[in-house]
Amino acid sequence: MTTTRSAALVGGGTALVLAVTACVPAVHVRRVAAYESAPVGYASLNGGTTGGAGGTTVTVSSASQFAQYAGASGRYVIRVSGTVALSGMQRVASDKTIIGVGTAGRITGGGLTLRGARNVIIRNLTFTGSPDDAINVEESGNVWIDHNDLSGAADGLIDVKRGSDYVTVSWNRVHHHDKTFLLGHSDDNGAQDRGRLRVTYVHNWFDGTNQRHPRVRFANPVHVLNNYYSGIGSYGVASTENAGVYVERNYFENTAKPTVTQTGDSAAGNIKLLNNHLVNSGSPVSRNSAAVAAIPYPYTPDGAPTVKSVVTAGAGVGRI
Repeated sequence: MTTTRSAALVGGGTALVLAVTACVPAVHVRRVAAYESAPVGYASLNGGTTGGAGGTTVTVSSASQFAQYAGASGRYVIRVSGTVALSGMQRVASDKTIIGVGTAGRITGGGLTLRGARNVIIRNLTFTGSPDDAINVEESGNVWIDHNDLSGAADGLIDVKRGSDYVTVSWNRVHHHDKTFLLGHSDDNGAQDRGRLRVTYVHNWFDGTNQRHPRVRFANPVHVLNNYYSGIGSYGVASTENAGVYVERNYFENTAKPTVTQTGDSAAGNIKLLNNHLVNSGSPVSRNSAAVAAIPYPYTPDGAPTVKSVVTAGAGVGRI
């Protein structure tokens, strides 16, 4: 484990920086606004994730229009213009790209459910006021959730469960919420979840949220890379039920418990730590690092001390 810790001295002036370093690969210095046109991480595997590319492009501005295309068979790029006020959870079928127009694309009053879907992209949308989850992914694969703003759902913001696989969650800003990102919904669902639930969480901004950033069961390896945690109430990352989570080059600020290996009644999980940056935060906890499997895809990380500036400049809507 390598960790960098920074703390401002009382009374202002210079800053004190304490670092424990090791020989590690060179890291990337990201040019501002250099964001991905295709997913990195797990959603790039298993044939990749292209959504509705190559299909019909439509622009919608009402719940009825949105439902017509989101649930249809075939490839669609669905451009959301303005606010779509749902009355509950809307099913999304395979081969869809759902993308907000400018900064005004909003989903309110409900959320999106992917059940048995493949090859779905959800980008550049503001989600608020769902009576359930904002985005629920179950028994689905090759999903990319990118550059959204999520808050104020009754349950979770992004839940991935029931054997879903090959998912990337990137560049999202989440705020004003308790339960943010759940990976694996039940201690009793190991038969379906083991060997699946492979998710990359990268460049997300957890802004004053409480827990589940993510909260993981069974999956190994889950990659938590280059995220910015600011003012986290309960805990940052939780690994349970023998999951394997690689927590790499994240920036934790004002976070008492950056990582935990047990929560609720769930059995303990495993965490491997590398080069996380801590500001006014507690020490992250690792467990059985050797049990965390190797990350199976190539990637170039940002250096942990740069993550706050990189993520706050790039996460959320209007940044693609």
